[in-house]
Formats: sequence, structure tokens, C-alpha cells
Amino acid sequence: MATGLTGAVIFAKDMARVAAFYQQVCGLQPAGGDTGHVVLLAGDTQLIVHAIPARYAQDIVIAQPPARREETPIKPVFAVASLAAARAYAAALGGVLDPVAREWAFTRLGQTRTMCDGHDPEGNVFQLWQAASAPVGQAAGGG
Repeated sequence: MATGLTGAVIFAKDMARVAAFYQQVCGLQPAGGDTGHVVLLAGDTQLIVHAIPARYAQDIVIAQPPARREETPIKPVFAVASLAAARAYAAALGGVLDPVAREWAFTRLGQTRTMCDGHDPEGNVFQLWQAASAPVGQAAGGG
């Protein structure tokens, strides 16, 4: 039996919209679901977007544009090929990836990554990273 983190669950008022956001922005692949959840995969890791039950969802107001909900103690992190492309997808799908000026470099085990925070269409905070190929503060991926 495998041990360790294998996935995460994000609860969403608009399950289909939030699932489409992570599929497009993070390159996750749909792997099933039902009326209450959508499973998205990246290798052996899964992100489950779970619908908030209607009796609770009716009391949740999502501002337009969505306000970032930074009070949560957990922030999922996704690897992407291009922060620039992810930024464009996020904007088109109702979320935000912070501007290039807010990117930072992080080195772990000899690999430098360019990191950036954002939020999805419901304000859930996430972080993206790409292998650093451009100095921080310049558009990674050429865009």
C-alpha cells in the first residue's frame, strides 16, 4: 500500500467551473466523477473538486471578481510548464495568477523553481511553479 499524500479535495459552489479552471490552468486530466464531485489527475496525484451541498451553497456569496480567501491554512501547489500560459488561462477562466513582479525563486535539491500564488474563480488560494528558465520578474515561458 502506498503512503503519503496522494491528492486533495477542494469544495466548490460551482463544481463544474472550478474543475474546468484546474483542468485548464494546471493541465490536470479528467478521470470521472458524478453529480457531486469531479476527479482530476496528474500522474498518481488526484484533485477532487467536490460540490458544496445546495443547503450550504445558497448562503455562500462569491464576489465578482472573487475575493482571495487567504484564511485557509492549506494551499495546494501545482507544477506547470509555463507560468505565463497559466496566467492567461487563469484570467480567461475567472481566476488570478499574481503578476510576474510577484514571482519568486525557490531552490530545492539543486533545482530552482519559479513560484507564484493565485486564486481560482471562487477565491481558493493555490500556488504554481515551473522549472526556472528566466530570471524572476521576467515572464517565464516567453509570454
